[in-house]
Amino acid sequence: MDNYLIYVGVAIATILLPGPAVMLTINNSIQRGLFKSISGILGIALAILLVAVISATSLGIILASSVMAFTIVKIMGAVYLIYLGIKTWCAKETSGACSSFQEISFLRCFVEGFLVSILNPKAAVFFMSIFPQFIDLSQEYRPQFVLLAMTFSALVIVVHTTYAIFSSFAKSKISSSKVSVFLNKVSAGVFVGSGIGLAASSK
Repeated sequence: MDNYLIYVGVAIATILLPGPAVMLTINNSIQRGLFKSISGILGIALAILLVAVISATSLGIILASSVMAFTIVKIMGAVYLIYLGIKTWCAKETSGACSSFQEISFLRCFVEGFLVSILNPKAAVFFMSIFPQFIDLSQEYRPQFVLLAMTFSALVIVVHTTYAIFSSFAKSKISSSKVSVFLNKVSAGVFVGSGIGLAASSK
């Protein structure tokens, strides 16, 4: 395979970029604890792996070429991100209609991470555009594709776990209620802003 190490570098740089998935990992680590954050990370990584597989199938081609299919998935993703933002903003309250983040189960964290990544049609378009740059056409396609997809998913786990660990260490320094409320507002803003951006975006 051509330039595998370059691909790893590109993948790490892409994963490091702040976005809804990264913010979810950081917020989970601080508000819900490291282990629940890792549960969310596994959901993100699985979704990314599925998106990579989709990008190599006819469904990926449909998402890339069909405006309607792309728009449907895009709107679903935008609605979920906005919902997640509202829920995060609401989580500043520990009683009443808004429940504490710490009460959320491991499965819920996993599902949230999965949905944040799977409902982003741009991810499939991204993989469809980047994979061909690193595949040697003189060799068999499938093993190369599997390596690229598994590598990206594994790097998601490594990078996001690093974010989670550092966030967990920082937790003791930001444990006051005011800082916690501020973090929720920032996280909510990122989720809602990303949702609006996704809804307004084109391929």
